[in-house]
Amino acid sequence: MENINLMQGDCLEWMKEIPDGSVDLTVTSPPYDNLRTYNGNNDQWGESVWKSILQSLYRVTKDGGVVVWVVGDATIKGSETGTSFKQALWAMECGFRLHDTMIYRTHKPPLNSNRYQHCFEYMFVLSKGKPTTFNTIKVRSKKAGTKRQSITHWNPDGTKKPMSKGGVYSSHRTADNIWEFASGNNGDSPAAHPAKFPEALARDHIISWSNEGDTVLDPFMGSGTTGVACQNLNRSFIGIELDAGYFEIAKNRIEEAKANRGRAMIVDSARNWKGNA
Repeated sequence: MENINLMQGDCLEWMKEIPDGSVDLTVTSPPYDNLRTYNGNNDQWGESVWKSILQSLYRVTKDGGVVVWVVGDATIKGSETGTSFKQALWAMECGFRLHDTMIYRTHKPPLNSNRYQHCFEYMFVLSKGKPTTFNTIKVRSKKAGTKRQSITHWNPDGTKKPMSKGGVYSSHRTADNIWEFASGNNGDSPAAHPAKFPEALARDHIISWSNEGDTVLDPFMGSGTTGVACQNLNRSFIGIELDAGYFEIAKNRIEEAKANRGRAMIVDSARNWKGNA
């Protein structure tokens, strides 16, 4: 039976209550530099804090477990901060593998006059050892039924090695690591939460890196999107949120999802895929 455990307060303090190696998956989006104030709580966010949080996440993650860390960078005095890269590199120092660097492509309003318009955020997939679970999301192949040529690989010494034989493209292929979704707010008032990410984003990561009955953590729960997805996918959920107002929003959304779960349907991902295959 799935459990829901919601905590209001400082995630560093609450994570002390989580046993070592007890979390299968974390799906979270921490504060991005100074891009949002979060009712003034972002003033508490600094390098020493996110370093401690990543260390705590390594401790609570099971061997073979995964942390999905969704982040972006602010631009200050004409330069991106690079904080996202610093966080990924620090996670590796903590012991995580950088299993994949994924891209969340979204729709943002034009903001720049002297550079190309920004349209993505990073989704760092951090693993504690080799991931135990990978449930592959498949998408329709544009080349289904057409002839596929054999593939060769160049060895370091310049010789060729055959990788696969020719054949026919199948109807589906493994999804790319660039995922495209509309903004998570979908017309909601920013007062509800200023940086709500799409439920489909949380859902697809939960499907990919965990199984039914597993425990999923979000230490920056916000409006509860990860928790809602967990209810719809039969996962246990631990959610921590510093802001009391956002906590109430998350609690109500998760309770509603739990009440509606019996008549909810889980559908395949709907993305705007632009791959070549």
